[in-house]
Amino acid sequence: MQNIENSKVRVRFAPSPTGPLHIGGVRTALYNYLFAKKMKGTFILRVEDTDQNRYIAGAEDYIKESLEWLGLTPDEGPGYGGDFGPYRQSERKELYAQYAEKLVANGNAYYAFDTPEELTKMRTDQEALGHHSPKYDRRTRSLMRNSLTLSEEETHKLKDDGANVIIRLKMPENQEISFVDKVREKVTFNTDQLDDKVILKADGMPTYHLANIVDDHLMEITHVIRGEEWLSSTAHHVLMYQSLGWTAPTFTHLPLILKPVGKGKLSKRDGAKFGFPVFPMKWDAGDEIYAGFKEDGYDAKALLNFLVLLGWNPGNDEEIMTLDRMTELFSLEKIVKSGARFDFEKANWFNQQYIIATDDTQLLKNVKPFISTDILSNYSEDYLLIVMKLMKERLQKFTDFNDAAGLFFKAPTSYDEKQVKKRFSEELIPQFNAMKGLASSSDFSSEKLSTNIKGYLNDNGLKMGIYLPLLRIMMCGSLTGPDLFDIISLLGKEESMKRWDDAISAFKNMI
Repeated sequence: MQNIENSKVRVRFAPSPTGPLHIGGVRTALYNYLFAKKMKGTFILRVEDTDQNRYIAGAEDYIKESLEWLGLTPDEGPGYGGDFGPYRQSERKELYAQYAEKLVANGNAYYAFDTPEELTKMRTDQEALGHHSPKYDRRTRSLMRNSLTLSEEETHKLKDDGANVIIRLKMPENQEISFVDKVREKVTFNTDQLDDKVILKADGMPTYHLANIVDDHLMEITHVIRGEEWLSSTAHHVLMYQSLGWTAPTFTHLPLILKPVGKGKLSKRDGAKFGFPVFPMKWDAGDEIYAGFKEDGYDAKALLNFLVLLGWNPGNDEEIMTLDRMTELFSLEKIVKSGARFDFEKANWFNQQYIIATDDTQLLKNVKPFISTDILSNYSEDYLLIVMKLMKERLQKFTDFNDAAGLFFKAPTSYDEKQVKKRFSEELIPQFNAMKGLASSSDFSSEKLSTNIKGYLNDNGLKMGIYLPLLRIMMCGSLTGPDLFDIISLLGKEESMKRWDDAISAFKNMI
């Protein structure tokens, strides 16, 4: 048997194509990717499509496109090549039955022939006896139709008839099953608390429990890094590894990502409830469209930086990290036990930091898909680049650009009336006319405009706290925006002078 700890690291991200990739799944993929790269190992995508009833067309492509957008491209997987394929479980169907039969042969599994009606009756009867969580286990298996209660002749006949034949794992009585988890250290379950899980269904398809241990063994997976919802099932998996004489991989079960309010697991419905995406890319479910971080204007690198800290601590005060830096610092031992609250404002903060740090030319390229066609068709690349430089610190998302930078493309149609009434009076108009004359006669650089207008105010003992805010409102409609003189300079003489005149007329009407 291979020595797991000393062999080359091979990890797998194994989503089910039953819908879009949830952000919790993205974090699982990220941790697998980082560990593989840190250990110079292999990151594998395996599509676990054994549940054909819940299979959704397009889900696999969505998963692959999401991973590629995020920069988490698999080394092996469907469409990526590799020597351990096929990488879709539906294409490996013939492999699993032999291992299920081997478990039956060595007494660790058995055939069950119960109908849905018989299973329902068993649960109802158990509830009537006061068992609040009835299950098919050591206590109830003796009451059911299976190869443990039927004669060998009856079992063979039912198998030959092919009537609802499934295989269940036989949990031994009152045994302790222990394994070491990288996050939770030693974990122990008593078999009396565990059910006899179905491992091979009537249609010949394996359940997750059988398929994942067979594939992990055959694909030489050394480390299983997955969500904590699989922790209780790991005892079943360890038992199967032992029963088949295989060495189990090293397990790491990741903490939950919690709702923004901190209680309960983050769900896809929380996105609609709280107004943020919980999927990496937009997902069209036919009757409903779910928002994605990509389409909502997030940088993929910022999203990964945000996610990596939801359940892992680098051991220092670093927050902004490239993927290479995350890889350098990553270790399974630094994954925390407690759930991590999904702080959406923190996601926005990360995205803003990445926007600010991005080269202006590259940032314009990133934002262009989100800029309105009217703007793109009416303004030059050079103009947009200057606007981007002025506005980048005011953007949280790429989608903010059209509104945040709107003042550079369209004159105000309204003005902050409260501020105008607070500061403006007709006695100020001669001073504004004088400043306008100074501005229009200069070379219209930001520096020259600032020198001339501020110099005039200083020389005449006029309050900058009155005139400059009003001048900003003339140009922008409000008190927000980048440097005032940068705005006037970029708008140019003709546009800024027109706004100046239009605003004075509007201000007079307000008072």
